[in-house]
Amino acid sequence: MFETEPTTTALLLAAFGFLLLLSVLFSRASERIGIPVVLVFLLIGLLVGSRLPEHFDDFEVAFRIGTMGLVLILFDGGLNTPFRQVRQHLVPASLLATVGVAGTAAAVATVAWLMGLGWMEALLLGAIVSSTDAAAVFSSLRGSGVQLRRRVGATLELESGLNDPMAVILTITLTAQLITGDPFTPVAFLAEVFLQLIVGLATGLLIGWLGTHLLARIRVPAAGLYPALTLALALLAFGLPTLFMGSGFLAVYIAALMLGNQRLPYRSGILRVHDAMAWLAQISMFLVLGLLAIPEILISAGWRGLVLALALALIARPLMVVLCLAPFRYSVRETGFVSWVGLRGAVPILLATFPVLAGVEGSQQLFHLVFFIVVVNALIPGATVGWAARLFGVERAGRERPTPVLEINAIDSLPVQIISFRLDPAAMATGNPAGMLPLPPGADILLLVRGKQALPVDADTVLEADDHVHIMVRPDDKRAVELLFGLREED
Repeated sequence: MFETEPTTTALLLAAFGFLLLLSVLFSRASERIGIPVVLVFLLIGLLVGSRLPEHFDDFEVAFRIGTMGLVLILFDGGLNTPFRQVRQHLVPASLLATVGVAGTAAAVATVAWLMGLGWMEALLLGAIVSSTDAAAVFSSLRGSGVQLRRRVGATLELESGLNDPMAVILTITLTAQLITGDPFTPVAFLAEVFLQLIVGLATGLLIGWLGTHLLARIRVPAAGLYPALTLALALLAFGLPTLFMGSGFLAVYIAALMLGNQRLPYRSGILRVHDAMAWLAQISMFLVLGLLAIPEILISAGWRGLVLALALALIARPLMVVLCLAPFRYSVRETGFVSWVGLRGAVPILLATFPVLAGVEGSQQLFHLVFFIVVVNALIPGATVGWAARLFGVERAGRERPTPVLEINAIDSLPVQIISFRLDPAAMATGNPAGMLPLPPGADILLLVRGKQALPVDADTVLEADDHVHIMVRPDDKRAVELLFGLREED
């Protein structure tokens, strides 16, 4: 052992660094052609795995890496979801994340059963591919430059954050049924699903509440310890309910949602660190899951995987979206777009490792079938997201808020924040001197960026269309400033 070190460790780290570098470099090219960037990570893993002298088949390591990655991704998503968005769109998104997931699983299972799979195996396959992937959806949206109407974007984001727990619960429960051979009883099945959701929800609320009070009272000696503290809360939120038959993934998202909507110390630093960890988690997950796939088995699963992927995208997903959104008066165009952009990502491939680890007969073939479905599903809807947004008319009017060049980055929570705008020609502030603007008391224009020049602002500075304006404001006054500078709130 000693004689092989540190050479073995150095080779592993160098190989991972090389794969990471390739993934990041190819991410820009994937966005330009509209393919979800996460699919690039997956295909790089598949390509490298096919060239290794010995195939990587450690599903246990892949499962642990994938679970950790999913925890980090869900926690980051919860931190960045505002309560206003949750309140307005929680009910339809929750229906999609529960009833929609179960219905999608049943519809895909029906098609798989008609193609010759056993009924329990077909149900397991349906459960595995039933949830959408936020990372795949929004990397496609960013790559196409699309800004969605607030209602549509919020529904997609909330659904993709909430539906992973339901898919995990269905997969674990059906895998256990296959292993034990016990007869399938709908009442017991629904009771177990309900128990896991309740335990996960209660634990998430508890961890979120405790974390909020802890962060408000504790003072750590270094700013870098605050992200370490929130990471600890994320791991606790997953681990504790999982030990007590609850949904750890639901708890992670709920806890992060509560924390993200409080006034956190060193907030911008915490969000930046968790965003970086979520991206690293995505890359690692997809690379490792790609390494597990064997090209020869993938090819043999091709025709069946293609049929199931098309059934998922064209039948199962649209059917359940129409049924779940019908009571909420979503327009035909909004419903059509939400139906089309139900992309799958790492979660189904991660869930497909469950039956392999449990020793379910035929699980290797099932894993590769799921892998093929995910790739096809990411390619067909994924490469057409921008086209679909224009076809269904769900793009938001106005301009995207620019990335701020200024920010407040303090350990203590401050009563102000900096927000940024790109001025529309029709904005009230456009064409007026800064000193004439009716800004709320305490609000101030800190910097104006015009073209590639940063300009100081005094009372006589006239604001022009396309200026990037960075303003310090109290949170209570944000709405007044947004109306003045032309940010449009779209449903």
